[in-house]
Amino acid sequence: MLSTIWYLIVGGLIGWIAGLILGRDIPGGVIGNIVAGLIGSSVGGYLFKDFGPQLAGIAIIPAILGAIILVLIVSWIFKSSNRRA
Repeated sequence: MLSTIWYLIVGGLIGWIAGLILGRDIPGGVIGNIVAGLIGSSVGGYLFKDFGPQLAGIAIIPAILGAIILVLIVSWIFKSSNRRA
């Protein structure tokens, strides 16, 4: 139970850091940060493998890189859908 809470906290922090690096808000606020961090850690782990420091079982550097990629894609999708409306 406690490990799940830490996993969600680290995912939220990773999503928040990715948003700060890009200077873009992640849709969904805190929940969006958590989702971006967790999905980003999966994407980063797949693309860059696990290297660097780990926290709550998440490799921080690949997770941040994956979250940045995810935030860019989501921002692009939302931006293009707003242009059509």
